[in-house]
Amino acid sequence: MKMIRLLLVVICALPVLVHAQTKPLKLHYSLPARMWEETLPLGNGRLGMTPDGGTHKEKIVLNDITLWSGSPQDANNYEAYKSLPEIRKLIMEGRNEEAQDLVNKNFVCLGPGSGGARWGKYQTLGALEIEYTHKLIPGSPGEELYNYNRQLSLNEAIAKTNYTVNGTDFKREYFSSFDDDVNVIRLTASKAGAINCKIKLSRPERFAVKTEGGELQMYGQLDNGIDGKGMQYLTRVRTKLTGGKLTTEDGALKIEGATEVLIYVSAATDFRGVAFREKSKSLLDAAMRKPYSLQKANHIAKYGRFFNRVKINLGEGASSGLPTDTRLEKFYGSSADDPAMAALFFQFGRYLTISSTRVGLLPPNLQGLWAKEINTPWNGDYHLDVNVQMNHWPVEVANLSELNLPLADLVKGLVKPGEKTAKAYYNAEGWIAHVITNIWGFTEPGESASWGVANAGSGWLCDNLWQHYAFTNDLAYLKSIYPVLKGSALFYKSALVKDTRTGWLVTSPSVSPENSFFLPNGKTANVSMGPTIDNQIVRELFTNVIAASKLLNTDLALRKELEEKLKLVPPPGIISKSGRIQEWLEDYKETDPQHRHISHLWGLYPASLITPSRTPELAEAARKTLEVRGDDGPSWTIAYKLLFWARLKDGDRAFKLLKEILKPTSRTDINYGAGGGVYPNMLSAGPPFQIDGNFGATAGIAEMILQSHDGFIDLLPALPLAWKANGNVTGLKARGNYTVDMSWKNGKITVFKIKSPVSKKVKVKVNGKMMLVQSVK
Repeated sequence: MKMIRLLLVVICALPVLVHAQTKPLKLHYSLPARMWEETLPLGNGRLGMTPDGGTHKEKIVLNDITLWSGSPQDANNYEAYKSLPEIRKLIMEGRNEEAQDLVNKNFVCLGPGSGGARWGKYQTLGALEIEYTHKLIPGSPGEELYNYNRQLSLNEAIAKTNYTVNGTDFKREYFSSFDDDVNVIRLTASKAGAINCKIKLSRPERFAVKTEGGELQMYGQLDNGIDGKGMQYLTRVRTKLTGGKLTTEDGALKIEGATEVLIYVSAATDFRGVAFREKSKSLLDAAMRKPYSLQKANHIAKYGRFFNRVKINLGEGASSGLPTDTRLEKFYGSSADDPAMAALFFQFGRYLTISSTRVGLLPPNLQGLWAKEINTPWNGDYHLDVNVQMNHWPVEVANLSELNLPLADLVKGLVKPGEKTAKAYYNAEGWIAHVITNIWGFTEPGESASWGVANAGSGWLCDNLWQHYAFTNDLAYLKSIYPVLKGSALFYKSALVKDTRTGWLVTSPSVSPENSFFLPNGKTANVSMGPTIDNQIVRELFTNVIAASKLLNTDLALRKELEEKLKLVPPPGIISKSGRIQEWLEDYKETDPQHRHISHLWGLYPASLITPSRTPELAEAARKTLEVRGDDGPSWTIAYKLLFWARLKDGDRAFKLLKEILKPTSRTDINYGAGGGVYPNMLSAGPPFQIDGNFGATAGIAEMILQSHDGFIDLLPALPLAWKANGNVTGLKARGNYTVDMSWKNGKITVFKIKSPVSKKVKVKVNGKMMLVQSVK
């Protein structure tokens, strides 16, 4: 490809572009939430809350990212490896259904697995309930409500509820403080003494409420699956009044005749041995010593250090000022008058990331931080066959790199238990995690062969860890994760077996996540050897470990061994007779051509094994694969397809998928097929609520604007017609620790700037031409 040399691209108009993107970003509504999926999510990475904005009774669901039932367990079957030779023999002979029966008998976890109390669940902390009494004006016919509005400011991470009753303006502000690590709610009234309310705490189970002095407390202990004495938690509520009187009654705080009320909610659990009683008290004491104005300003500033790194402008339209629920309906019907919706959804995804995790704690789970229930869908845990990985796909490109570190910590915690599992089931070196895990370090196969023996989980997690290095070039970080990557590579190196038909080295047994196929005898099975996703992950993992060993100047012998093994790993994709990427080593007919998982395109995204420029035949086969799979599915599936189409440089098809994920829905049933979308509060619907759809779509929008996986920075690689008129973005990240700003008009870049800590040359594709650009510090 011809390359145009360009030493520096710095345009003085860029500061104007930044100024043009400072319009406030918000979700807003003209009615209180009628269901939890209409509430507004707030969080500071540990604590969260979702107020419904009710005028008479308000329910604010509370969360703590560390609150889990269950406990550590060893569910390994230490005799499983004895069945491995027979299982592999049956698969090699094409007797997959018999192999699957043997897997179910001898090669799954002991006990009920994820269906048992020992496994545990991410659970709601409970709810803060506020009952409001509005005094009537003498002689009036009854209560009259006007000017209702509630909103969530993405720029400030503050929610508000405002309304007028009988001539009095009532205002509320809510935030999960990034400063004091407590939830804060401020109630004000335009007339002195107009606030009258009662404050309660509750939970569906395992709680006790009491008042102590002027403090409301809720304590409980969750089920650990052994003796009922699991994780403990404590929630404390205190208030500050301007005017009025505070009394306590029947486990509640009662406030009469106040003009302003500040409500502070502190909570803690004994996760990792934290002194939760002392912590919840000290946080509350510190927060109450600060003036509200300082507390709010500090919160906005500390949150803004993350959020303000990226600004995006895709244009404005006629619908931009409408209430968000109405706006969503109109966008799905006709997106032409609302180009700003995609920018709002992108920034909402960044907001959710910032709000649902923090360095030193846990990564966002299936629900991020926000769970309304005890029995959270799919346990609110960590699924390793796409979901937790998708949660982290936007983190690097969206300039929130350090928020990848909690996932790295979680994965490091899987190594030791994963070594036991590798020995127990495969008599192999290294470590493995299969398809599901929790905060207790579960690495065993799941309880059913149909999905539970997926081999890809640990290798896939290692790709997420590698991406943090690829974006940051942080050698100290690479050194810290190298043992994790190496341990995973050691597992696959020692567990791969030779396919006698092709000579390739493949995993066995394994599954292509949750999918099944027809055998020649008409029967169906899930279990096979060498599903395509495994081959792609092993190829990428070995390549990354080889690169890391060179960068760190270590493990020369292992490096050479992996280089030799890599020659025998199947290619990134095999094209079937139908012209599609095969999902399995054999060209099986899938039982569900529109299956929600598209695991065999892992090499297209998140990996870079398949690209239109380097592997055009495989890229075309991937395109045909997606055509057959269709555009519908649960929200996370739609988001994944959006990413695939962006990688194939088809911006309009990617935008079609973006519209599909923004399809309004109120369904909350458990769904495995078509029907994904978003709820009125823009949280993604599987249904039910799963946050991975939000994060996948956020990554997808970024991928349409900027790509950096193919050896160069590609500006506007998949820009749809809907965004071509004009737009600008600042602060996106590219691999190699580059920060990218750009502006475009009529689909063509007019201004761009590449920044890096050290000025260096980098290849950039601009308006179809490759340039060698000198980055600036």
